[in-house]
Amino acid sequence: MDKKSITGLVLIFLILIGFYWINQPSEADKLRWQAYHDSLQRVEALRLDSINRAQASQAAASLPDTATADSAAQAAAMNARYGLLASSVEGREECTSVETANAIFTFSSRGARIRSVTLKDFNDAQGRPVVLFDGSRNEFGFTFVHNNRAFNTNDLYFRQLPAAVTDTTTTVIFSLPVGDGSLDYVYTLRNDSCYLVDFGIRARNLGNSLSINSSAIDINWVVDMLPLEKARQLEVQNSGIFYRFHQADVESISGKGDFDDEIRQKIDWIAFKGQFFSSILIADESFGGASLRSISYSETDTLLSRVSAKLGVPFNFDNGSADFHFYFGPNKYSYLKSLGDAEYTELIPLGWGIFGWLNRWVIIPVFDYLEQHIASYGLIILLLTLLIKLVLFPFTYGSYKSSAKMKVLRPQIDEINARIPAEKAMERQQATMNLYKKAGVSPLGGCLPMLLQMPILLAAFRFFPASFELRQKGFLWADDLSTYDSILDLPFSIPFYGDHVSLFCLLMSLINTAYTKLNSEMTQSSQQMPGMKVMMYMMPVIFLFFFNGYASGLCYYYFISTLITVAQTVIIRKFFIDEEAILAKLKANQKKPVRKSKWAQRIEEMARQQQQRRR
Repeated sequence: MDKKSITGLVLIFLILIGFYWINQPSEADKLRWQAYHDSLQRVEALRLDSINRAQASQAAASLPDTATADSAAQAAAMNARYGLLASSVEGREECTSVETANAIFTFSSRGARIRSVTLKDFNDAQGRPVVLFDGSRNEFGFTFVHNNRAFNTNDLYFRQLPAAVTDTTTTVIFSLPVGDGSLDYVYTLRNDSCYLVDFGIRARNLGNSLSINSSAIDINWVVDMLPLEKARQLEVQNSGIFYRFHQADVESISGKGDFDDEIRQKIDWIAFKGQFFSSILIADESFGGASLRSISYSETDTLLSRVSAKLGVPFNFDNGSADFHFYFGPNKYSYLKSLGDAEYTELIPLGWGIFGWLNRWVIIPVFDYLEQHIASYGLIILLLTLLIKLVLFPFTYGSYKSSAKMKVLRPQIDEINARIPAEKAMERQQATMNLYKKAGVSPLGGCLPMLLQMPILLAAFRFFPASFELRQKGFLWADDLSTYDSILDLPFSIPFYGDHVSLFCLLMSLINTAYTKLNSEMTQSSQQMPGMKVMMYMMPVIFLFFFNGYASGLCYYYFISTLITVAQTVIIRKFFIDEEAILAKLKANQKKPVRKSKWAQRIEEMARQQQQRRR
């Protein structure tokens, strides 16, 4: 084969690869194809259901008119159609409630599922007990084949066996008889773990009666999540589906918008998370994979979102079993940590990296300690802020001292700016830097202390809106520190602001304005850009719009923190800083010969040698 042939084949190969790459479907095309495929499946299911109903009607119409013959014929038709499950296809849903010290669990005979969960110790925004989910639309079951028909446990009526009650547990058992065998759902409520429910699926002699397409079942768990908090927007932002890869990281799907995700790896647990409460399903053995979906509803809807998960579980219908655990409870750090896996605390958005580390190892332990001794959460936040500001005081002092040095040098800087025209920006900048160097001042001296404070400020930004301890805890005019404090409800909504006035947010913006003015007096120059001053005062206005719908506890913390910073600045300025002494010291530094660093000496030596070569 000559070079031309080889070149032609290579070009054809590259063209084919390029054609495949250009014409491969986009993510949007894939989603549209999946939606089309799902719609075809739904249509096919409706068609089969219509055929089955028509066959049942024909069978019923052909039966004799006598009551005995009619009943016998109907039973024969049911047995012919549904086989050993004929007695479980039709029935009346019966509900049983089991009450523990902290919760009420309602079980349904239809599907043998938990129909609703009510937490007695907590109330929603309307003052009613918290209901995590409730209703017939919630599902928990799987599909199998019997008598050449597909059945789903959600549509079958189980028989409830007598509950087994001991001093420590209450066991509720539902059984689905299938010939000489049965499919049992076993729920065990433990008194020592008020929000935990042990759950097991048991198969007994079903290998010849029921079948699936593989050695695993696909449990379909669907929950309609109810709004529980005052601020629906915050609740949506902090809800979603969370799951943990097997002995690995925790991932999530946002509850804001509609999302689908296909998980091909093993996962240890999955959680339908709300802002402050979650429903978690934990597998003793990892799930084989999952198909996840989240559908959000409009603000006018009575539901928050609809979340679902199809989970693969290894199972043997001969005499197999599968064990799980449910957690229905608050997203409280200590509760989630007690479940035995530190990764459950990822349900609380404490932030990533150093921000999450500060929350877990500094802010939360201090907050919990103060909570044990102080009843008022407003005072707890105040003391927590004082402790943080006390720790950061050396950095605050260093920042102010650096700003004071810049302030006393301002006349000399203005003189440089007046002497060197703005067109010679490089020369002006070089003269200014030489002045700093002679005086022994670093223009970045005030930035480092601020950078050290930023992680704590950002950690607090994540902690307060996510802190379950602040939920429905009042202070002063705020009746709930976990959401906004409204002192005036507006008859209209302002874009990016909302339909209410939050007083803590307003106070925070005002104190930030005062701090900006105080800080600008330390650094302002007569040659300052005209728009710079306006930009400095824009940040408090942005805070006013951004934080108006946020947790009042966070606005209160920022207000107190900035107020303390202003007080520290005034005290340091009045009692600790002598500007005349600082100026005298800087002038003395300017008279001293500038000691060049070794690096500067090398640069000068290289420049001198290069100049000699040119000569």
